[in-house]
Amino acid sequence: MTSAQVLNTRLAAAQPSATYRMMDRAALRKVAGHPVISLTAGEPDFDTPLHVREAGIAAIGAGHTRYTPVAGLRALREAVAAKYQRENGLDVAWQDTIVCSGGKQVLYNALAATLNEGDEVIIPSPYWVSYPEMVQICGGVSVIVACDAATGFKLTPAALEAAITPRTKWLILNSPSNPTGAVYSREELEALGRALLAHPHVLILSDDIYEHLIFDGAAFCTLAQAVPALRERTLTMNGVSKAYAMTGWRIGFGTGPRWLLEAMEKLQGQQTSGACSISQHAAVAALNGPKDFIAQSRAQFQRRRDLLVAQLNQAPGLRCETPAGAFYAFVSCAGLIGRRSAGGALLDSDEAVAVALLEEANVGVVHGSAFGLAHHLRFAYAIGEAPLQQAGAAVRDFCALAGPA
Repeated sequence: MTSAQVLNTRLAAAQPSATYRMMDRAALRKVAGHPVISLTAGEPDFDTPLHVREAGIAAIGAGHTRYTPVAGLRALREAVAAKYQRENGLDVAWQDTIVCSGGKQVLYNALAATLNEGDEVIIPSPYWVSYPEMVQICGGVSVIVACDAATGFKLTPAALEAAITPRTKWLILNSPSNPTGAVYSREELEALGRALLAHPHVLILSDDIYEHLIFDGAAFCTLAQAVPALRERTLTMNGVSKAYAMTGWRIGFGTGPRWLLEAMEKLQGQQTSGACSISQHAAVAALNGPKDFIAQSRAQFQRRRDLLVAQLNQAPGLRCETPAGAFYAFVSCAGLIGRRSAGGALLDSDEAVAVALLEEANVGVVHGSAFGLAHHLRFAYAIGEAPLQQAGAAVRDFCALAGPA
């Protein structure tokens, strides 16, 4: 019996995460003794704030180790509602929230609860690698809309209008963006909102997971905040993983129309039930506690961004726009395509460039075609400044030594 005879056909057609493949490849090379600097993972390198860790330990000591309500502890849902009121200007009651095992589950539950076979989901490209695969597994069809450097890697109202059909079920909007770091301004969101108001059958999934990582003093705005008339068909997703360095705690949350949250809760009740009780108590401390950690980490990420962008723009064949948020640089490597590395590798694709960088320069990155835009590389600068400086120098040397094919 073969896998094709056993596996769900939609799952069989989905692709594994390219990010994890490159992370694993870099880890294996490091285990083999090579001095690898991995810029593959989208994970803050800071420790979870002390008061949050202590809240988790206290929850264990207090015996909070049992099942929780499927949609989350009321204390956490109240904290989530207060966060949306305080930080996003959304009039949210605790009943308008849901807590899941990570932000990824919020997204997946929403798609799985609503998509029927052939429903279309508009995804601006470059995109986070999991969006199209989730849509595929849930029976939908991804409608990819190319957004290159000419538009700042952002969706325009005209491109959105052209992509909408009677089969459109969702638009997924991610700001700040993984992989580009692009950030939509309030005015840009208002323009997209005007287009969406003309198509009341389209739901909006606003992925705000990098909300607190915006640089140069810019303000964050989410779509339901910019266009309140869209709130009743918008799921606004967030979590504690990026802002509070809590990736392993696996707590995501969202707010949206109650009919959608109820459907997501029903699905989750048959799937994972409630998120980890200890993690939920820690998340309450994160959302309700001091916020100085966020400003400190944001300042460090901005310094790292500036360091890396300056170095990459000195590398022959690379061109790097300055990202406005998140902790990724999405770098054009078009100037290297068709050349040959010093080690003899033919650089005929962005994936070939990424593999050669790892094997010859010991720098791990993820190829841009995995995010829907070829001839690019994603650099995650969620590491210290010293190794980041070393990685930048190694990349510059690699590019300088590349020659004609």
